[in-house]
Amino acid sequence: MTTASTPKGERRRAALVEAGSQLLVEGGFDAVRHRAVAERAGLPLASTTYYFSSLDDLVTAVVERQGRQELERGRRQLDELARRHRGIDTVVELVLDMLLGSKRADTAADAESVLSRYERLVATGRRPYLRPLMSTLGSELRALLAEILSRSGMSVSDAELERLIALVDGAVVNALIEISPDPRDAAAKMLRAELTT
Repeated sequence: MTTASTPKGERRRAALVEAGSQLLVEGGFDAVRHRAVAERAGLPLASTTYYFSSLDDLVTAVVERQGRQELERGRRQLDELARRHRGIDTVVELVLDMLLGSKRADTAADAESVLSRYERLVATGRRPYLRPLMSTLGSELRALLAEILSRSGMSVSDAELERLIALVDGAVVNALIEISPDPRDAAAKMLRAELTT
């Protein structure tokens, strides 16, 4: 990979990563191709190989960008926790935002967004080059979730946190299999019940 050491280079590299991110959300990993990314970014095809040593390198940058943005959004939400009262519904919403992404206003659009997210997460397992990044992002996500719960008066052990994540994942996958119109709601009910017992 060539480093984008000039402001113009940084802008071009960022535009390619942004374009790749959009394509990943819209069509999964198969949509992130050199030509498609360059076209979406409005840059020459050669720019993808100039700024990224391989397609794997580009995909890694795209996945990292998405993960970092989600973590940063979660950290901002966490900063707000110290300044406001929150009940169980707020805690459930915060945890689900971190695990499922931001809620969309339209239920059908939200369900599609959750499905797309889970498709991408499962597909990362077939890409060994993403494992170190996913491990790092996963550790940071777990630390953030633990802090959200702790600031909400619900300290959990590592094992309990893993169980909560598995509970949400199971509820979402089950709802998606059953073609539920609202997998987020299914996960919210399970998580709320678990946190109030």
